[in-house]
Order: sequence, then structure tokens, then C-alpha cells
Amino acid sequence: MDGASYAIALGSNRRTRYGSPRATLNAALAMLGGVERVSPIIETPPLGPSRRRFANAVALVRSDETPDALLTRLKAIERDFGRRAGRRWGERALDLDIVLWSGGAWASSRLTVPHRAFRERRFVLGPLAVLAPGWRDPISRRTMRQLLARLAPYRA
Repeated sequence: MDGASYAIALGSNRRTRYGSPRATLNAALAMLGGVERVSPIIETPPLGPSRRRFANAVALVRSDETPDALLTRLKAIERDFGRRAGRRWGERALDLDIVLWSGGAWASSRLTVPHRAFRERRFVLGPLAVLAPGWRDPISRRTMRQLLARLAPYRA
């Protein structure tokens, strides 16, 4: 692979040794390497049972790694930040997800790209539509801007 592009979603809703969730995302971005562009960090309501709001962002990253190799590295970064296996949808120190890959679709026993739920997540699509409005979902063939326009607005 000759330097593929990846869209990586970042999220945190717990303090870590790096500080607030916002500071945690900034520290994680520094560890990612190959970061070309980053969306603003936004605060969003949690999915599921967590009560704490999330700090979320999306980064466009360049890497020679395959999606599986990048996933291995992202999981190591999450562990370094204090992420532990646990309840799905719970509070988390750091969440790093591969959302898109310039190589199109990827499927392995560990990973599916594009991320299965990204089309329903405004906290991912909003930043993606700003960073890469014309990037096409390899499954639906819609651009990030088109996918975002199809989402219902947040409800209070």
C-alpha cells in the first residue's frame, strides 16, 4: 500500500492522565502519526446508558498500514490511554474507530470498513462532511455531504 488515507473517529467521555476528554483527544491525535487534517472537537450526547457527554472528532490520517494493522495500533493506543474491555456503550477513556479507508471496503474477522454504524452517527458524519465532503461511501456510493443531509437532526 502506498500511503492510504483513513478517516478515524475519536471519542472520549472520561478524564485520563492527559486531562479532560478534549485534552485526551488532543493527546491521542499526537500519538496517531500521519494526521493530515482534524475536525474541530465537538461535544455530543452519549449513545446508550452513559450519562457523560462525549468529546468527538474525526481525523484524516495517511498510513502505509493495512486496515487490520492500523486497527492493532489503534487498540494499543486505546489501552495506553486506559481503555479496558467492558460494557458496550459505556463510558470510555478513548475510542478510536476506522470509519473509511481510501481502498474502499475491507472485511476481516476483526474489522469491517466502512464502519457499520457511521451512516447513522451525526457526530461522525458532521465532521467528515467538513473534512472530506466528496469522499464516497464505497457501499452506498453517496458522498459524506449527501449522507449527512439524509440524517434527522439531533433531538433535545
